[in-house]
Amino acid sequence: MRAVTWHGRHDVRVDSVPDPEIVNPRDAIIKVTSTAICGSDLHLYDGYIPTMRAGDILGHENMGEVVEVGPKSTLEIGQRVVIPFTISCGSCFFCGKQQYSACDNANPATTSDMSETLYGYPMGSAFGYAHLTGGYAGGQAEYLRVPYSDIGPIVIPDGLEDDKVLFLSDILPTGWMAAENAEIEDGDTVAVWGCGPVGLFAIQSALIMGAHRVIAIDHYPARLALARQMGAEILDYRDTDIREALFEMTGGIGPDACIDCVGMESHGLGIDNIVDTIKAHTFLGTDRPAALRQAILACRKGGRVSVPGVYGGMADKFPIGAFMEKGLTMKTGQTHVQKYSKQLLDMIGEGQVDTTFLISHHASLEDGPAMYKHWHDDQNEYTKIVLKPGMASTTPSRETEHAAA
Repeated sequence: MRAVTWHGRHDVRVDSVPDPEIVNPRDAIIKVTSTAICGSDLHLYDGYIPTMRAGDILGHENMGEVVEVGPKSTLEIGQRVVIPFTISCGSCFFCGKQQYSACDNANPATTSDMSETLYGYPMGSAFGYAHLTGGYAGGQAEYLRVPYSDIGPIVIPDGLEDDKVLFLSDILPTGWMAAENAEIEDGDTVAVWGCGPVGLFAIQSALIMGAHRVIAIDHYPARLALARQMGAEILDYRDTDIREALFEMTGGIGPDACIDCVGMESHGLGIDNIVDTIKAHTFLGTDRPAALRQAILACRKGGRVSVPGVYGGMADKFPIGAFMEKGLTMKTGQTHVQKYSKQLLDMIGEGQVDTTFLISHHASLEDGPAMYKHWHDDQNEYTKIVLKPGMASTTPSRETEHAAA
């Protein structure tokens, strides 16, 4: 089969690789019909996440048609399913608490030992995301092996096309959990750093959960326009002092909740972010937490900070004093996708949640390397890319009518 593979920093290719096979009774194989490029994939593209190996298949936002099942799978051949990016056994201590991204059984010991050294305990597992998370092949390919297929996959009813449900795999529940972790109360003012896919879904979720005001922070005009379209007030950090603006907009109190949807590769014009960037490029540091620092400093006393943005290592200049003295609460973590699947699928079916506005481009699998470059370099024009295995055209088209729908 054909698959998008990682070969090093800014080196993504489409290779012919062996088809996946059933290796465990609970496995299933799907024929991939849609697979998206995630903002987290750029951390792999930029070489920030360790333990990637040449030839690893990328992609953790996947859906398709079931074509083969193991004897203990609960799926049926022909069903359409969305695959959560988290791989979870369903029976360990953490899965029992619906903390599916912390599953203790899905990450093989040969790889979990590495994450235990880095983080104190083994990480959970994910598709297409380094050997720290199990080394599982991703779904930017024609076919995908799905472990624990009796636990994770979301069966999609007839009448819901791929574009409406694909993001149940990751970014929609990630935005929803980000808002949930912010413990939003009716009348709250919520500030969201980053208007990429997760940020936009966090905005949508916060408003559904009862936020009175959502203030969106970014610098890409198209993304800020989408945030405004969803009902958010917007701030461009290139021409605005964000802390001062938030102070004034909240009558000197500060936002009730702040959500960092940026993560380890924050942009910024401050001296702190310049130093972070130099350290990262000279291998003297890892993460650039400018957005997180700003969120902690801007949040009101007694407020909440939610961090769905991905961080991978150590952060310098963390404002621990402000965090403690202001009495803030922080929640973070990879998304427990399976916890939210049914609720969000029902909301999509009922028209309460829209996901299609985000998609700017559809492209063939063979265009994967070019799409990664666009996703990295042209983020104003490329708000979300969906790859379609088997798509004949090699020229991606701007889905203007679709995005405006």
